[in-house]
Amino acid sequence: MIQIDRETFQMMLQKIMERFDRIEARLNRMNRQTAAFEGDKLLDNQDMCELLGVTKRTLARYRQKKLVTYYMIDGRTYYKASEVEEFLNRKGKVLPAKIKKELGIQP
Repeated sequence: MIQIDRETFQMMLQKIMERFDRIEARLNRMNRQTAAFEGDKLLDNQDMCELLGVTKRTLARYRQKKLVTYYMIDGRTYYKASEVEEFLNRKGKVLPAKIKKELGIQP
């Protein structure tokens, strides 16, 4: 069994709490970004890959060829749901109504 004095314990607990506060602040910022961007839901790379059924590399090619509009926020790539729908329409594909509802897109 390890014994530590009260002061050391308080210092360790303070460091842990500061770390939790930083994590919470970052999660809150990410949730705000994902929740809405100009009133539109944001999708990240994983969401896009699953939605389009493509790999991350294919998605990177779409960005490189400017086939899909994307936004860089805090070093992460995001896509507006409405612009993803436009991209799919150009490709001749339609989002199922269930997914449109999840993304907050009008059917």
